[in-house]
Amino acid sequence: MHSDHSYRTTPQAPIHSGFGPHTTAREVLRGLDVRGKTALVTGGYAGIGLETTRALAEAGATVIVPARTPEKARAAMGGMPRVELEEMDLIDPASVDACAQRFLHSGRALHMLINNAGIMAPPLQRDARGYESQFATNHLGHFQLTARLWPALQQAGKARVVSVSSSGISFGGVDFDDPHFARRAYDKWQAYGQSKTANALFAVALDKRGQAHGIRAFAVHPGGIATDLVRYVADEALAFDGELKTPAQGAAASVLTQAFTGSADMPQ
Repeated sequence: MHSDHSYRTTPQAPIHSGFGPHTTAREVLRGLDVRGKTALVTGGYAGIGLETTRALAEAGATVIVPARTPEKARAAMGGMPRVELEEMDLIDPASVDACAQRFLHSGRALHMLINNAGIMAPPLQRDARGYESQFATNHLGHFQLTARLWPALQQAGKARVVSVSSSGISFGGVDFDDPHFARRAYDKWQAYGQSKTANALFAVALDKRGQAHGIRAFAVHPGGIATDLVRYVADEALAFDGELKTPAQGAAASVLTQAFTGSADMPQ
């Protein structure tokens, strides 16, 4: 079914976290105990992801950071303690499977999976399957990674899966008839919006399926932040609602989900 770009809204209620738009990830984690927990942060070596990795590692968590080019990631993270680098390319299914399998072979539980990596508004590119690159990277790669790591998430008992979405969902929903622009003209912003809408829909569906296993899922919007994500649109005027945040402030949304410990204090 083709999306008609009309959206129904559901009632929203503040969760009264006590934090605001200027709160950083470090500040959120000050009141939480993540020592001994294991997190995996895709894109955890740049922008919001790097600040997420830094905050979690400083707070005592072990952070796995998959990267397409580990050398670049190693240089960016500068020897942070409790950070382990892995090799993975989200757009390559075999690479995603291999990375997940290596983690499962370690026998460790995975307490936090933060699906943070993404690309925005590139020229039309396709992966080896013929899939449009934004949908393949931002959604399908993370979908596959989450599915493969499911046993480790269950093992954690109270795991959290975070999808970093965007206000870009307003650009359009998922075109289920032609998600890869095989029969329609490619629009880089519609493609980006489609991938971010898919992230949000994935979180809703995953949360329903995961609750029985102690797994809760979230889609978060970190706010307007100028990072390497905008490299394809550097020559365009980017309009953000409100003032820009720093990457450290944007990372607060991803780690805030660790504050929710059970169904009684979780937004439904």
